[in-house]
Amino acid sequence: MADGREIYRGRIITLRLEEARLPTGDRVMLEIVHHPGAAAIVAVDGDDQVALLRQYRHAAGGYIWEVPAGTLAPGEAPDVCARRELREETGLTATQWTGLGSVLTTPGFCDERIHLFLARGLSQSVQQLDADEVLTVSRVRFARALEMVASGEIDDAKSIAALHRATARR
Repeated sequence: MADGREIYRGRIITLRLEEARLPTGDRVMLEIVHHPGAAAIVAVDGDDQVALLRQYRHAAGGYIWEVPAGTLAPGEAPDVCARRELREETGLTATQWTGLGSVLTTPGFCDERIHLFLARGLSQSVQQLDADEVLTVSRVRFARALEMVASGEIDDAKSIAALHRATARR
């Protein structure tokens, strides 16, 4: 970790003021949000329908469409997180998992990396929402989900990346 000081430590993120040396040799002070990482899941059933969440996000100003996702617990592997989050948020389990790589969410100021997965072989289990999760689960045709991306109806970056990466793997 670069030289600096912690400004804030919360339940999920830490904000630090860090001195960084740029490739030019210059030194600058940067505000950096440290995040433990997350996993996001494109869950597709046998009828080519994808599970989408209509989830309340205070920071986004209301409800948004997104794929199931969640933050890695300390020491938790991304695939384990993906399985847990799919079950907790949607009440679904999957027998087939394919890694779709990862994305940096906002690399200008945050080190969050979201690991993307395609889940198939779905079966119903029990939904177990966290206290701060307000959402409904819908299943839409995969082609419709891509139309929602193209129209801007889905504007969540992790969901856009996950759906596009899943397109080549379905």
